[in-house]
Amino acid sequence: MKNATETVLILDFGSQFAQLIARRVRELGVHSLLVAPGTPIEVLRGLGAKGIIMSGGPASVFEEGAPRCDPAVLEMGIPVLGICYGMQLGCHMLGFEVSPADSREYGRAHLDIHDSHGLMHGIPPRTTVWMSHGDQVRDAHGDLAVLASTDTCAVAAVAHRSKPFFGVQFHPEVTHTPHGIDVLRNFLYGECHCTGNWRMADFLERETARIRAEVGSDRVICGLSGGVDSSVVAALLSRAIGSQLTCIFVDNGLLRTGERDLVESTFRGAFDVDLRVIDASAEFLADLEGITDPQEKRRRIGHRFINVFQAAAKDIGANARWLAQGTLYPDVIESGASLAGTAANIKLHHNVGGLPAELGFQLIEPLRDLFKDEVRRLGEVLALPPQIVWRHPFPGPGLAVRVIGEITPERLAILRDCDEIFLEEIVSEDLYRVTSQVFAVLLPVKTVGVMGDGRTYDSVVALRAVTTEDFMTADWARLPWDVLARISNRIINEVKGVNRVVYDISSKPPATIEWE
Repeated sequence: MKNATETVLILDFGSQFAQLIARRVRELGVHSLLVAPGTPIEVLRGLGAKGIIMSGGPASVFEEGAPRCDPAVLEMGIPVLGICYGMQLGCHMLGFEVSPADSREYGRAHLDIHDSHGLMHGIPPRTTVWMSHGDQVRDAHGDLAVLASTDTCAVAAVAHRSKPFFGVQFHPEVTHTPHGIDVLRNFLYGECHCTGNWRMADFLERETARIRAEVGSDRVICGLSGGVDSSVVAALLSRAIGSQLTCIFVDNGLLRTGERDLVESTFRGAFDVDLRVIDASAEFLADLEGITDPQEKRRRIGHRFINVFQAAAKDIGANARWLAQGTLYPDVIESGASLAGTAANIKLHHNVGGLPAELGFQLIEPLRDLFKDEVRRLGEVLALPPQIVWRHPFPGPGLAVRVIGEITPERLAILRDCDEIFLEEIVSEDLYRVTSQVFAVLLPVKTVGVMGDGRTYDSVVALRAVTTEDFMTADWARLPWDVLARISNRIINEVKGVNRVVYDISSKPPATIEWE
């Protein structure tokens, strides 16, 4: 029998890097969970964690209302690593002096190692780290051993002599700290004695067994969009419960070229699931006729999705009691869910748009403990085709948010053709994996052009390509000029109704990734 998953808890004190800590821990083969600092100690003990990491944060331990955790965290008998604010708070709770630094330190600094054992094992005597702090631990003496220092911070890393508490005044989780991953590895394997059993194949085995036990003989409905998250959920459920799964794919008339065919061939062929394809394109396009306001477009699309999905669900049968959705771990955190039992504001799948309560489904979210890159790895383990696993995000309202202004069948056709050319060239140049999202936008603008011997007055198409790690911020992709030139030339020559192509070089913020 396989060992239970080893978990390290991360108490999130508001750090912008909290999720990055969680990712680094998982990359090292250990499961991680972000936890609210106010989570009751009884709940923390009940999770059976191998260790705890106290994250950084913008507050000072002296501020009124600064986030705190129960001091009993340091008495649980498991190793605790404090990072920046976490180090200051831990030392403060242990009775050591913390006070404002002479000057706030932010950015790169040189770290000198004084003790190369334990937490600092294998770290060069002098290395670069990323600092960010306004307070410092002052009186490192007696039970507090100093492991490292910088020119402006005498106590930059510590270890308690009688308790399993460690602290670093720098950020080991960021790439700006080259040996930070070694510090985390030393903590996880040297101090917490983890074995590194967080493997996607093991997760798949455990999750499959959990789903079977939870669902029993009931049927499960999965709203399938063809995106990565819903596709991985569908493949996982197909493996777990087979014929008890029904997938619903709604063709809203706002899809890209080949979208419906790809979903049907993948899930009717490779996975042999009960896939119900509902063509509601006429209804969606009728709802959108004459509508130009982007929010009104979204509202009408969401409302129609609810009606279509509700009607489809009634046809499946009375024992369809579960609704599956591709909620990911960042969604759980952003929704405010906590291990203290706070109700989550669940984000429903974008093809569902907020199902009415009277449907009476219980929710099943197999991916709620995973990050996006982990979902892609799971998709590979499940043998989903690469064109699904590595697919760029596609908005729930589809091309409705990429046709700026009025939506008509003719304008949708123009955009589909432009988008297909753009993607063809990006894929052929092996640029799809190095970009995060690539698409065309049809603008409500016409300009004068010259084609052959004639004057034209046709539409403008904007091309958008971005790179990002988390989609919260994004930068425009520096595509090769010759590639852009070829794409522009093909669109203007091959797509009737377009005589000008522009490239969007705005970042997020201040712009958004999508145009609407």
